[in-house]
Amino acid sequence: MSGHSKWSTIRHRKGAQDAKRGKIFTKVIKEITIAARDGGGDAAANPRLRRALDLARSQNMPADNIQRAIKRGTGELEGISYEELTYEGVAGGGVLFVVQSLTDNRNRTAPELRKIFDKHAGQLSTSGSALWAFDERGIIDLAEASVSEERLFEVAASAGAEDITQEGEHFRVLTPKEAFDAVSEALETAHIEVEEARLGWVPKTVKQLGGDEGRRLLALLDALENHDDVQAVFSEFEPDDTLLDDAS
Repeated sequence: MSGHSKWSTIRHRKGAQDAKRGKIFTKVIKEITIAARDGGGDAAANPRLRRALDLARSQNMPADNIQRAIKRGTGELEGISYEELTYEGVAGGGVLFVVQSLTDNRNRTAPELRKIFDKHAGQLSTSGSALWAFDERGIIDLAEASVSEERLFEVAASAGAEDITQEGEHFRVLTPKEAFDAVSEALETAHIEVEEARLGWVPKTVKQLGGDEGRRLLALLDALENHDDVQAVFSEFEPDDTLLDDAS
């Protein structure tokens, strides 16, 4: 979640590769289901559902899959009941992690995440052990080609955005939690295409690491993101230039 442009570009490319392999579909379906459950199936009246549908369409998810997920959320179809949980952990170099999950079985998820942390020289920790080092923010990512910096600033800042940065071939807009929906809706009204919009955890500081420790942290990050119950991972970690060159 840092501002290192090369790191951001690599993460975006990895996300695109994961989508091609179909890994993201399960996560998006869960998000659609939980959004419809909590806010109803009418996207016009449910900002979270609108964001989930935008993400689904950006990944070319079939319309039938989308409609079934909405109906499972509203109860029109039987389906799995998901629970939103946040886990916290620490790894090499004292780097803190926040893991957002949607799970149908917390008794399965916690031990599996603990095993992932253990395998990569980290540990799943107690509630509050990591969140103090992060601020909850609205995070909106856009392709550089979709809007000029001036236009983006005009629309987003006037709706309450607090920071706009360019990271490689992408813009990132950060908003206070309470302004997230207003900024998202302002971009939608202005017909500015958004790649992804979500509430997440932004580290107050970042820790740049390389060498074996940095490689272990990269492996931990990938393992967490690839877990079926994990929706998003946030950390203080930023790889140094040597690791970035290896990853690019």
